[in-house]
Amino acid sequence: MGFTIGISRGIRDIRSGSRRRIRPSDGTAVAEYTGLWGWDVVPGVRAAAGDCSCGRARCRAPGAHPLDLAPVIRAGTPLDEVTEVWSAFPGASMMLPVGRAFDVIEVAESAGRHALARLERMGLPVGPVAATPDGRAQFLVAPGAATALPDLLYRMGWDDPGALDLRGLGPGAHITAPPSDRGGLGPVRWLRSPALDSAARPPEARLLLGTLAYVAHRSGV
Repeated sequence: MGFTIGISRGIRDIRSGSRRRIRPSDGTAVAEYTGLWGWDVVPGVRAAAGDCSCGRARCRAPGAHPLDLAPVIRAGTPLDEVTEVWSAFPGASMMLPVGRAFDVIEVAESAGRHALARLERMGLPVGPVAATPDGRAQFLVAPGAATALPDLLYRMGWDDPGALDLRGLGPGAHITAPPSDRGGLGPVRWLRSPALDSAARPPEARLLLGTLAYVAHRSGV
């Protein structure tokens, strides 16, 4: 309880324009993810002018993957420990491991925005939704969605998920957490911010998938 209260106070200080400048290295933003939303966080690389800070000449995801041998900061880690660990990685981006607390369904941002509006009008449960600077919308859904995605789409009459520009991200994948920079292109941002209920219990993919697939299809026509 004390951990959650401490996080909440720190977040209020940030949002109220506290005199003390909070930097990413302070770990306050990381602690919001681990303490309030119950998600693991991993320090990630950064990129500038297309070059990844990992130093690999042929990096497959410049500025968009965890640092080598970086520790996983587990959900529920005490605030002081979060701050101490994160201070060892100044300038790191925040990466969220996929497959434990949530999977991700990713579509083009324009399609994602239209689908989100339709889902909210219909009163369907929607979890957090992020937008990346390279034009993708990422819907956080219950774990297992990535594996089940082809079968779910087939049952709904969609034979080729690739044709919809729609894909699932599951165990082994990582997404960049807002407001971290992704790939040197700019910050990731929330289209729909996390809430306590949707962060802890993201919706089943089947509840969103019909609308996502339909809008993605219409956007590609």
